[in-house]
Amino acid sequence: MKDGYLINPTVVDARTEITTELLSEEGFVVSFTDDTGEDQQQAFKQREFEKRFFAEATNQLLCKTFLENALRDPVSGEIGKSIIFAVSQNHAAKLAQILNQMADRMFPGKYQSDFAVQITSQIPDVQQFTINFSNNNLLGSGNFIAAYKTSKTRVCVTVGMMTTGYDCTDILNLGLFRPIFSPTDFIQIKGRGTRRHNFLEQVFDESVKAGVQKPSKIAYKLFDFFANCEYFEKEFNYDEVLKLPRPTGKGSEGGDGPVVIGSAYEHLGADILASMRVEQITAAGMKIDRMFFERFEDTVRENEIVAKAVEAGQWDRVIDYVNREIFDKPEEYYTLDKLRKAAAVDRRITLREILEKVFGLIPRFKSKDELLEEEFAKFVADTKPEEAAAIPAIKTFFKAYITSDRVRQIIESRHFTDLATNPAFSIPDFRAVPKRYRSLVPEYVKDYVTLNQFIS
Repeated sequence: MKDGYLINPTVVDARTEITTELLSEEGFVVSFTDDTGEDQQQAFKQREFEKRFFAEATNQLLCKTFLENALRDPVSGEIGKSIIFAVSQNHAAKLAQILNQMADRMFPGKYQSDFAVQITSQIPDVQQFTINFSNNNLLGSGNFIAAYKTSKTRVCVTVGMMTTGYDCTDILNLGLFRPIFSPTDFIQIKGRGTRRHNFLEQVFDESVKAGVQKPSKIAYKLFDFFANCEYFEKEFNYDEVLKLPRPTGKGSEGGDGPVVIGSAYEHLGADILASMRVEQITAAGMKIDRMFFERFEDTVRENEIVAKAVEAGQWDRVIDYVNREIFDKPEEYYTLDKLRKAAAVDRRITLREILEKVFGLIPRFKSKDELLEEEFAKFVADTKPEEAAAIPAIKTFFKAYITSDRVRQIIESRHFTDLATNPAFSIPDFRAVPKRYRSLVPEYVKDYVTLNQFIS
């Protein structure tokens, strides 16, 4: 983020009168008369929202606030692609219904109840839904601009899906419609919006492209309706050792809340917006982003076997030891995948790179584009192109061939006409490459470049 390769969120801290009371120390206090005629009081906390405390007016208000303040798609002007995280599957279904009703009033006849979709385990073929949303064809393509390929569905409402490893670069809004108490969940959820994106990649009409004023994604909004950011920034005890249970089986979405004795309560009254504060997170990031990686740094630095092996340059021994003796232990459950996510690099960094960074052998992790530039510099030094004017075109081909599976498939199969609809590398791009390099680049990459390090 400091180097501009990822994007920090703009946090929208919005609280209604009811959620403000749920978040307070006293909670939302309900007065009632019990079966014996005695006056009683019961308090509900934020953990109980949509589990034992139901408020239709609050759900309506959260959806309304989200739609009125969400970032818009810079090409079509509709609500930017968004993911909303709900308390439970029932809550997700309820929110999707409300959002569809509101969208039908905002954009009459445009969505036919396809604006928001529930993405939870009870939905058939739900995994394919997540893929289609990323590929911009969930329930069809958008119908605002014919030459612009974007998903007709604008909002996915989920509980525990679309968090870990879900890559959808054109996400503009994330909604936390539930309280979150797991730091791992919080890191994963807010990480869904950090990737940069150029919206012109999905535009296939030059006249439309010319009319887009700000085509690059430079921000995303994180709508926080339950003070999650405040909790993890100010109240969460980071000095505490987190003993997270190792997952066994699939589990149920939504997690287990505290055991509370008593019946559920449905609030039938109104609710109003009590406060809304917008804060742009700086390059320093959030405290929680740094903690997991820093704990791993401390763990390996304090290990004499690791420290001595690194000093001696015995990398095979170091990597084998970390995998056997440090990863996947009950204290922290460190894994390479978790460390990669905590590092927030736009490519697949190796365990050796992580250890080199921990022990100060490299100052920082190089981005995908920095590695690509280094590889291309080696290619130029090796091949010494005489066509100086064509070097930019050769570089574009070189990078696209390394980073795009689809481009490699097209080039290797020689189905060049398929480049006409390829956003990463087009037919004009290919024609600009001198003929000799159309075969030389693939041969060089196969012989000298490790593709795995460029996977996001």
